[in-house]
Amino acid sequence: MEKDNKKQQNSSSEIAGKQFEVEDYKKNDQLSSGLAETHEQVNDDYMAGTIDQKAKSEKEQ
Repeated sequence: MEKDNKKQQNSSSEIAGKQFEVEDYKKNDQLSSGLAETHEQVNDDYMAGTIDQKAKSEKEQ
């Protein structure tokens, strides 16, 4: 039972330490595809900007 806990802790640490890499778009495992999807969503939101930026750009036109 102690081995199972240690194995699970190592696995959790590996997952927690994983960061997005461009290659994640090409991988088929659940973790990589989740990171790729989250990266795409964050990037889309970042590129869309904030409401303040939109209001300012509309005002300038």
